[in-house]
Amino acid sequence: MIFSDADLTALGITLKLAGLTTLILLLLGTPLAWWMARTRWRFKFLLEAVVALPLVLPPTVLGFYLLLMLGPNGPLGGLLLSLGGQPLAFTFTGLVIGSVFYSMPFVIQPLQDAFSAIGQRPLEVAATLRASPLDRFFTVALPLARPGFITASVLGFAHTLGEFGVVLMIGGNIPGETQVLSIAIYDHVEGLEYANAHILSAGLLLLSFIMLITVYAVNRRFRLLHS
Repeated sequence: MIFSDADLTALGITLKLAGLTTLILLLLGTPLAWWMARTRWRFKFLLEAVVALPLVLPPTVLGFYLLLMLGPNGPLGGLLLSLGGQPLAFTFTGLVIGSVFYSMPFVIQPLQDAFSAIGQRPLEVAATLRASPLDRFFTVALPLARPGFITASVLGFAHTLGEFGVVLMIGGNIPGETQVLSIAIYDHVEGLEYANAHILSAGLLLLSFIMLITVYAVNRRFRLLHS
């Protein structure tokens, strides 16, 4: 059995969404994770709680409030509407925003842990060699935190692949625009098309398993090289 055109389109949207979400989170999350790993601010735990919130918050709750924010009557959607734009609810851009919020802890927390594991010693040695803070970050911190970046990238990408509640609330189920693979599977099940649902589900399961194996293998090799 082959994929239908609608399934292939949903697959393309899903991969595009996961890739963009992961890239945005790496760009925005790296400086935030570095700051959180280094700061001694007494209220850092509040920011850490905000970052971890999607881990415990039901996806429909997060999706509901994002829908209110991005809709025509919401603060962001209303602002765009007043500027001549369109609200972001039920658009691919809205899906990206929702996915960034929902996958945030799966990228930022591994980065923070990787930066924290570096310790002060390598950075102090680089400082004695007159390396600037920026040089120390790019030539010392980033290479040593490479396993954390691999873990963060894979987890962020894989987590976005399997999103359902958030993307359904924000993007609805518009074929060719906001219908992702998880929603396509749900549609197949509702239509009693179990064979199609099985093929898509098995593909996602296999891809997620391969990505996790990659993370564990890379981290194991890195530990062996530095043991």
